[in-house]
Amino acid sequence: MYCKQSQNISNLFVFMLIFFSLNGCINQEPPEPSKKEVLIYCGITMAKPVRKIADRIEQQENCIVKIIKNGSGNLYRGIKINQKGDLYLPGSEPYMETCLQEKLVTETVHVGFNRAVLLVAKGNPLNIPGNLNSFLNHDYRTALGVPDSGSIGKETKKILAQAGIYDQAIIQARYLTTDSKGLTNAITDNKADLIINWRATAMWSNNRKLMDIFLLDEAIAPPHKLTLGLLSFSSQPEIARRFMELASSPEGLKIFADYGFGECK
Repeated sequence: MYCKQSQNISNLFVFMLIFFSLNGCINQEPPEPSKKEVLIYCGITMAKPVRKIADRIEQQENCIVKIIKNGSGNLYRGIKINQKGDLYLPGSEPYMETCLQEKLVTETVHVGFNRAVLLVAKGNPLNIPGNLNSFLNHDYRTALGVPDSGSIGKETKKILAQAGIYDQAIIQARYLTTDSKGLTNAITDNKADLIINWRATAMWSNNRKLMDIFLLDEAIAPPHKLTLGLLSFSSQPEIARRFMELASSPEGLKIFADYGFGECK
């Protein structure tokens, strides 16, 4: 069961991860002196398309692109503390709005959409109804994201609170986890029967055959714009802007859409 102590440990871990990444101490060969480095803070769910775009930028710009993956909330706190890095891509808009207000981010581009959905095991073997009240049924094992570490947890709280069942659903949950990866594993490892997660996670080839999607009404779970932001203290703003240009171009938008971040109609 999630608790304050485990969250503090999680936060400490991500800060240590960022620190050692910035200092090149995580089992990495020293970069070539002639190559510039770009550091991207990326919510876990979007890491695949970001890496694909990063590979192209590395070739075009003869640079090295490092990606730190974690829950969007943990990344935000790391950015605020470390004041280093070039780009930030959280899983939902509120984190970027906060960064703009605090002048941590100076420029943004739109790269896709994120939308929360209900997920069950492939074929829905328990015939779970695709509605929020299923989170109150003791016959189903449920897992939920916590709101202070990742974007899906924040979105989950908003959705369930709007339905008036957040506190009950938290009590009923089999366990809580910090990010979308933990929620995905809950289904793929048969630790839970029902979760709320980002739609894109269920559209990847390795997950598509393991889970089914229940779309929620847009009034309950609206699509969120994915916004990539240039950090105000970027040491490589020119390369970072070229990354932003590619990510928001028709080519870049297609890459994001291929990983489930296009418009959900």
